[in-house]
Amino acid sequence: MKKGLSSAAPAALACGLLEDNGRAFFLCRKTPPGTETVELPCLLLQKGENQVAALSSEFRRQTGMDGEVHDVLFEKRHNAGSKKRKAWIPVLAFKVTAKNARASPAQEFSGYKWISAKDLMKHRLAKISQWLR
Repeated sequence: MKKGLSSAAPAALACGLLEDNGRAFFLCRKTPPGTETVELPCLLLQKGENQVAALSSEFRRQTGMDGEVHDVLFEKRHNAGSKKRKAWIPVLAFKVTAKNARASPAQEFSGYKWISAKDLMKHRLAKISQWLR
């Protein structure tokens, strides 16, 4: 184990990618200075945790949608540590489908947006979604 990492360090980051007409679903969060960041619905997974069940539950909590989690679309890496002490973990982006795309974001979010891939760089990404760049 690397110095400075506890045994409770996350094993992976699971994200739900809900797409519709070439756009992806992002949650919005207002930061204290008043800027808005966008992020995919996601959660940090611990070792031995069921990825699909955990993401399904958290996706429902964060978005208010009854989404069905499918296969992994792609994998990337995310720095779960700091700029000084990097702790790279895998990111698993799961395909999510929903019969009804009416969202009711959780209280910690200020809203949601449907963003196309070409427009994503116009938005400020939250730290947990910076692996998308």
